[in-house]
Amino acid sequence: MKKLGTTHENLDHKVYKSLKAMILGQKLGPGAKIYQEKLADDLGVSRTPVVNALKKLEQERLIVAVPRKGFYVRRFSPEEMIRIFELREVLEGLAARRAAARITDAQLVKLRGFFQGMKVSDQAREVERYAEEDRRFHNFLIEVGGDEVLSGILDMYSLISSSYLVGFPGGLVRPPRETLSEHLAIIGAIQRKEPEKAEEAARIHLRRSREKLTMELDKGGRTHGRKTGGGEE
Repeated sequence: MKKLGTTHENLDHKVYKSLKAMILGQKLGPGAKIYQEKLADDLGVSRTPVVNALKKLEQERLIVAVPRKGFYVRRFSPEEMIRIFELREVLEGLAARRAAARITDAQLVKLRGFFQGMKVSDQAREVERYAEEDRRFHNFLIEVGGDEVLSGILDMYSLISSSYLVGFPGGLVRPPRETLSEHLAIIGAIQRKEPEKAEEAARIHLRRSREKLTMELDKGGRTHGRKTGGGEE
């Protein structure tokens, strides 16, 4: 692991970014205990920036503090994910509406580039490429259509969703063949500067993913993320 103690960047933030990347990359899986002294030693820092980073990640609900036991990577249940997708449906719909009303010419150029030449395939490499484009697109939508408060909320929900969906192919609820046309519908409405249609398209996209998660739960769900607390595995 790369040592951080000799760099000049704010250590609290560097430890925070490193630990978050470990969680989202499944180097620390759901329910895993975070050993503060080992983490500090691996990163080449004192325990203070580690504790500060853990507190920030606890606020973001990516980890949980268990009394007299320590910090654990948080598990999210399917029910929690469904509620988060309900909120994302409303809030990303609002972001799409705002984006259609305020997007600049320079941003339109970038918007038109999303998903261009993207292959719809079940091959792992192509799914990963699509998933990365999907994440960039949603981040762009939040950037263009959000304000400080809305962007902060949606960033947190996106992080939680990413943490839960690591066990899904490419971290996607649904395969590219189901969602490509939905993404293009959102892009088209924003390009035409049609706020209501942009919001409707974004909400349909998130709603269908929520419905897929609900179906998974109704069928018995996945073992991934079924507990909400921490604990040794």
